[in-house]
Amino acid sequence: MNYPKKRSKLSRHGGFTLVELMLVLVILGILAGLVLPKFTGKTEFAKQTAARTQIATFDTALNTYEVDTGSYPSTQAGLRALVVQPSDVGSWRGPYLASDIPLDPWGHPYTYEYPGKLNPSGFDIISMGADGQLGTADDIYNAGITGK
Repeated sequence: MNYPKKRSKLSRHGGFTLVELMLVLVILGILAGLVLPKFTGKTEFAKQTAARTQIATFDTALNTYEVDTGSYPSTQAGLRALVVQPSDVGSWRGPYLASDIPLDPWGHPYTYEYPGKLNPSGFDIISMGADGQLGTADDIYNAGITGK
């Protein structure tokens, strides 16, 4: 009599075992844990650099405004005076920026003060940084001053 052959318990059908899948997931988790923080830090550094670059652009435009008009815009006129002529300024030769005043990289408006508290003979331009709070350690100021 011919009996059907039993399959060996050791034979495989080409699939992955649960242990193999778990091992791959653990390895992917470890790699993600190592790589993601590095990208997160780079993103924040890039935003800080973008804010410093934008502040430097405002600085150049404000100095050109001062040469043309004889003084910097008032705190009330703000950075908007670089794009739209204030009604009380006759020798304005702007616009001094190619586009409207952007928000900082975190989506907050830049703060402008003239005369400045940190630069009493000039002006202060401040990005409130990631937390959106003025006067905290992540604030970015003109003249390369970071934090208070």
